[in-house]
Amino acid sequence: MHYAVKPLAIALLLAFNASVHAACVDERGTVFAGAIDSGVINKPVADSCLNDLVVDNVAEGANWGNHGEFVAALSRQSQGWLQSKLITAQERSRLMQAAARSDVGNTLLVSIAAFNDFHGNLQSPGNYKNTSNQFLPSGGIDYLAAYVKNIRAKSPNSVTVSAGDLIGASPLISALFHDEPTIEGMNILGLDFNAVGNHEFDEGRDELLRMQNGGCHPVDSHSCRGNQVGTPYPFEGAKFNFLAANVVEKTDGKTLFPAYGIKNFKGNKVAFIGMTLKGTPSIVTPSGISSLEFKDEADTVNALVPQLKAQGVNAIVVLIHEGGVPTGNYTNCPGISGPIVNIVSRLDNAVDLVISGHTHQAYLCDLPNSTGRAIPVTSAGSYGRLVSEIDLTLNTVTRDVIGVKASNLIVDRTPGVVTPVASLTTLVSNYAALAAPIANHALGVISAAITRSPNAGGESALGDVIADAQLESTAPAALGGAVIAFMNTGGIRADFTYPSSAAGEGDGVVTYGEAFTVQPFGNSLVTKTLTGQQIYDLLEQQWGATQPYSRILQVSGGFGYQHTFDTAAANFAAQKGGHFVCDGSVKLNGVAIDKSAPYRVTMNSFLADGGDNFTVFKLGTSQLGGAVDLDSMQDYFTAHSPVVPGARDRIVKVAACPAAI
Repeated sequence: MHYAVKPLAIALLLAFNASVHAACVDERGTVFAGAIDSGVINKPVADSCLNDLVVDNVAEGANWGNHGEFVAALSRQSQGWLQSKLITAQERSRLMQAAARSDVGNTLLVSIAAFNDFHGNLQSPGNYKNTSNQFLPSGGIDYLAAYVKNIRAKSPNSVTVSAGDLIGASPLISALFHDEPTIEGMNILGLDFNAVGNHEFDEGRDELLRMQNGGCHPVDSHSCRGNQVGTPYPFEGAKFNFLAANVVEKTDGKTLFPAYGIKNFKGNKVAFIGMTLKGTPSIVTPSGISSLEFKDEADTVNALVPQLKAQGVNAIVVLIHEGGVPTGNYTNCPGISGPIVNIVSRLDNAVDLVISGHTHQAYLCDLPNSTGRAIPVTSAGSYGRLVSEIDLTLNTVTRDVIGVKASNLIVDRTPGVVTPVASLTTLVSNYAALAAPIANHALGVISAAITRSPNAGGESALGDVIADAQLESTAPAALGGAVIAFMNTGGIRADFTYPSSAAGEGDGVVTYGEAFTVQPFGNSLVTKTLTGQQIYDLLEQQWGATQPYSRILQVSGGFGYQHTFDTAAANFAAQKGGHFVCDGSVKLNGVAIDKSAPYRVTMNSFLADGGDNFTVFKLGTSQLGGAVDLDSMQDYFTAHSPVVPGARDRIVKVAACPAAI
């Protein structure tokens, strides 16, 4: 993807790069960027040639804050050559005249390394398919850091940014230690800014502040293990800045973290505005963020533009934890849909680049803003398997962005491609050793891969298994007396793989670490009483007017229903807020539920608090707390190994509801 308004002055001078020897055989004149020939013949100078001295001693990678800075530097350098009698006064005059007419210093290259939705994946999460349909081993923070290092080496002016969900929903190696390993790893990697995402709030406001400021967890002894792994002790917090432009305290309206960060590249300022999606309160545990308000994304950006311009900032990048869903691959952006399209369409024309996330999709887009001007929008997928390499070209006169070139690179772990950063390899190895006794404990076995892939009704085989496990844990009268269990799809973060799966991963044995990766949130189970009518209302909330997209609840065995909702993501907007559950189809053990009768229903604590906009759960009565969700999974594997995939026959999509059921 290339957005260029004028040619990029990559080098200060375009010399012929003669070899260093006594006689410089090529006698072309020194040519400055912009094809300005000084007419000064290249000549031997000591152990080098004049052109080489100009490039090596003056250019310094074209790192000039403006044209005047370049001319002044060449004036000083050439005056020294004149005094040393390496050039004549006439030759110096010609060099200076050509330099003054050149474009050198009129542009400045800023290299940006960007990623999103890392989710604490310190180790490689697996493979990523390239454009040749080859699966490449990918990810791992030590390899990601190597790619970031290479990107930043392109220019003395560089920055590394993340568009949210750096932490939260993490594998055991990070989550067991409250994501401190990820923060420490990103300190080593050299992250500059992270826009808060919804998962940054998984453990609430105060814990997120600890991630920034440091200190040990108030109750968990797994925190502050730096003295065992070679990192600062106690936990020092993030050396980079969390950004939260649209997250404000309800008491005083102040942002939880700074709204933006500014990088000054030799007098050329670039602002990075960071924020999460305004719908964050509906997808995190409400009690953890009850003191915070999440404002509209585009309105927040547009209100900041005058403030930034007043500080002399004309180059603006938005880091936003919200995204879209395209139909292409990681190198393009055909048919993209989703909230990011609307947000960009409302942005002030001052915004030059949007780096997005949240949907775990990878794309390179060109989307119209509020004036219809197309601006680049990027996303690097998830889990550190990709990194976006972005060249931002600034005009040093206007100090605005005049060109953007972006590519998504697979973080390829194939031996010999890059050298991983050794300090991060050691960090990961040390934390893995601490987690190993817990992670490697075998829970049981599976008979085949059990995945999150939904059928037309929105039901998955893994959703069936998890809901069954939670029902079994809460069915005894003393533990809740539940007859139905519901599980939120967003809480299922990975699949149970098997050797016969397409990726060729898994061995049939499920470890605690693998189960934790599937359910990493540590929610407790809650059983409440709902009426049959409330269960109908609950199911309709799956595509309610306040939902950003369809959220199909997974259900336990013995419970089922029919609906007419089209689960294709592209069709959600036109259907949201409608009624799709077939009346009379909601059944328990083959019998239609009585809308006036009470039923004991199990959910996790996230849903019980109204998470994912399922407010009906909050109306339940006679609440009883239960085991941690992962403990119920462990018990289920003990009782049922080998565990088989769910049949996906509980939620049925029909073209039209029958006249009578």
